[in-house]
Amino acid sequence: MDQIEHGESRLYIAGDGKDLAEITYRLEEATGNWIVDHTYVSEDLRGQGTGEKLVRAVVDKAREAGVKIIPECPYAAKQFQRHKEYADVLSGDGSSS
Repeated sequence: MDQIEHGESRLYIAGDGKDLAEITYRLEEATGNWIVDHTYVSEDLRGQGTGEKLVRAVVDKAREAGVKIIPECPYAAKQFQRHKEYADVLSGDGSSS
């Protein structure tokens, strides 16, 4: 498995001089929550659990930072539904509205 790198407001996997996968988030100023707004996995890495690993990595990062997540991205929201162990970092009902 390729190494997950940490960038500004994103986690990503790079290879061959390009991003192969990423998950991005932004700060919700009013609450301090992170809004996970995008997940991308290239054709090269699809079907290998890469997206799930990125969601897990952002959950771990949120735990370390002591913040909650609003999974706005449909893929991330689905992962939060599947993985009840992420409930400790899920903000409220999981929506930003």
